[in-house]
Amino acid sequence: MKKLLPVFLVAALSGCAIFVDEFQSNQRMVLDYLLSDLPLPKDADIIKDPTVILGTGNSISGRVVLVSSYTPAENLIFYGNETPTTGWTLVSSKVGEEITLVYTKEGRYATIDISPKTNFESFIQGSYGSDIMISMVHPDAIAVQNPYQGLDYGNLPETP
Repeated sequence: MKKLLPVFLVAALSGCAIFVDEFQSNQRMVLDYLLSDLPLPKDADIIKDPTVILGTGNSISGRVVLVSSYTPAENLIFYGNETPTTGWTLVSSKVGEEITLVYTKEGRYATIDISPKTNFESFIQGSYGSDIMISMVHPDAIAVQNPYQGLDYGNLPETP
């Protein structure tokens, strides 16, 4: 019985890696379809929980969160070279420790925030990867400019 325990543990742990890889490949296919004209770094992994995509085709809005092993500077160069080739125009940028790039195409806006990884694992490994958050907004995403105008905030419960 003791000999089977290590075999079981190895099988269980390797199965987790298969599920993670399958999630990444499935999500990559979905994002390649929905964001077909916005380049994504090939090495980037999609972070499941904070990623939200609404709509399809050119009418999408949402947020995609990625982790890349490339440094913020390398990702800046990637987006600077690749994004214009797909028809996006840079309309605003801020470059420092954290990088913000704002692109527009056909009335849509894509904001790309790139920051250095700051977790404990990155510190121990000495890696200089990036966290990338892409927010996409379609011009028709908000039909009513003030949907809360008719609400009476005076009747809200008091906070402790």
